[in-house]
Amino acid sequence: MEPTHLRSHTPLSLATHFRDLGLSPTLARRVVNRVVGEDRDDLEGIPGLPRRASDALQGHGDLRRLRVVDRRRSAVDPFVKYLFESVDGRRFETVRIPLEKPRFSVCVSSQVGCALACGFCETGRLGFERNLEAWEIVEQVLTVRRESPERPVTGVVFQGQGEPFQNYDAVIRAAEILRDPSGGRLRGDRITISTVGLLPMIERYTDEGHPYRLILSLTSTDPEKRARLLPVARRYDVADLAQAMRRHQARRGGPVNLAWVLMSGVNTGADEARELGRLFRGVKVRLSVIDVNDPTGEFERAGDEERSGFLNALAENGIGFVRRYSGGPDIHAACGMLASAARGGAVV
Repeated sequence: MEPTHLRSHTPLSLATHFRDLGLSPTLARRVVNRVVGEDRDDLEGIPGLPRRASDALQGHGDLRRLRVVDRRRSAVDPFVKYLFESVDGRRFETVRIPLEKPRFSVCVSSQVGCALACGFCETGRLGFERNLEAWEIVEQVLTVRRESPERPVTGVVFQGQGEPFQNYDAVIRAAEILRDPSGGRLRGDRITISTVGLLPMIERYTDEGHPYRLILSLTSTDPEKRARLLPVARRYDVADLAQAMRRHQARRGGPVNLAWVLMSGVNTGADEARELGRLFRGVKVRLSVIDVNDPTGEFERAGDEERSGFLNALAENGIGFVRRYSGGPDIHAACGMLASAARGGAVV
């Protein structure tokens, strides 16, 4: 049996990996419940699990944890940022997000750094180090849940460091573990996967029929402008991405979910809103408008008048929108600011 981390498995994949043990579906669910659902590091006393199987699982199954290098709370809002270190010394970040009702969501990283080099994103300036394994993603959520018993964790968004669809298999596996009744026990529609637009993976995701919410970070409808902001856009045409999201919406139902990083003088024009209306005519759209967070100052936030003009143009063109608050700017926890650094706020 090949060594494996036990928190990288659903009950089905665990039973398959340890098929030589004759691990039944029931016992596999109990093991996953122990190490993920109960967040424990031992297999003692699992009903029906023979000692031979328990010893083999612990001998060939890794249960190491991430190390919390730093955690700090913003001084301007209740956001908390975690700086994690994995067993190989690589560091990455996670954000605990307070929601209106007394509960938390967790913004998780899927990679150490990022290869896409989006012009307005601090993570993209780090470059890419490696993909995270499924257990490293799951462990981010477990740590926040373990350390925040005052509120339940009810949602996860794959929007931290990295492009989730460049680490597709591990991201889908982590989502499955977090959704499983023996694992994280989260509802599928409370798990969101965000992509800047890797067209083949959007199509694969749609074809596979996953229950998680998919959001496309579009940010501009102008192909040349979008390619300057997001270099990966040179490979995939805006019209093709729009068609892929329309197909996804037709298959899954609900609105087309889009994200828009709003930058003064860059993508706030009525022309952008008109093109969004044309691309998505006849389908319901939910556009999350996020003010840019660029520590370098190259890209600036739109003022109230400029922002209002864009939002009015969206409404005039039939595009539904929400303004999304991106918290923790003083601790660099806001969208686009995750750069594996500890700064600001109060250490907790």
